[in-house]
Amino acid sequence: MNTKFAVVTGASSGIGFELAKLFAEDHYDLLICSQSDQIQAAKRKLEEFATGTIAAVQADLATSEGVEELFANIRAANKPLNAIAINAGIGVGGDFIRQTDLEKELRLIDLNVRSTVHLAKLAGKMMVEQGFGKILFTSSIAADLVGSFEAVYNASKAFVQSFALAIREELRDTGVTVTALQPGPTETNFFHRAGMDDTKVGTDPKDTAAEVAKQGYEAMLAGKDHVVAGSFKNKVFSAMGKILPQTATAKIHRGMSEPGTGKH
Repeated sequence: MNTKFAVVTGASSGIGFELAKLFAEDHYDLLICSQSDQIQAAKRKLEEFATGTIAAVQADLATSEGVEELFANIRAANKPLNAIAINAGIGVGGDFIRQTDLEKELRLIDLNVRSTVHLAKLAGKMMVEQGFGKILFTSSIAADLVGSFEAVYNASKAFVQSFALAIREELRDTGVTVTALQPGPTETNFFHRAGMDDTKVGTDPKDTAAEVAKQGYEAMLAGKDHVVAGSFKNKVFSAMGKILPQTATAKIHRGMSEPGTGKH
């Protein structure tokens, strides 16, 4: 039995699955979670090469009950929690007032923001009590940009980024480190699920999920505060978001995310 134990949410595909793969290759026992029924297929793929145990929980983390169900499984593992990648998240694209669906946006807030706070509170307390642990939040370069046509999504990631860095400082002397992973556009199902297939950002070339996950994983192991992952262009956009007026980044973001801007 392996001595290291990690948890990854949103692990059925994309960045979450690639993070889970890295933990498995690094000889962790793993608990993976997703709302999707594909989580069992992800478990089987990981078991093909993992040296430790792989457990899967299908739970809707956009609900308090789903977060509590996941944490009950973490407790039931009855071992110290070395690392948790709080990665589950969704997007919604489109004109906020005239086009998008409110229920989808409220669900986005429940998953990207509310469940992140809820799970971080539970897992963080467990880590502080044991005196060690690593928390990796999947944020985004969207946290640094005013998100025209992804208004709620970018705001949710700005929350995650600020939250991660704040609790990192609070936990400075506890043995628990907090790292924010900031990917740019990544080759996952994200843009399709967000209804952004006809946007520039949806059709442009993207970073691979494996590349992004590797950079995030390495930053977490090193105890870094954050990493802007993927292409150099992502670093430019992140820096631009910190330097330019917010009205300017809102216009730039419009050019990437407005419906109808994609290549046909």
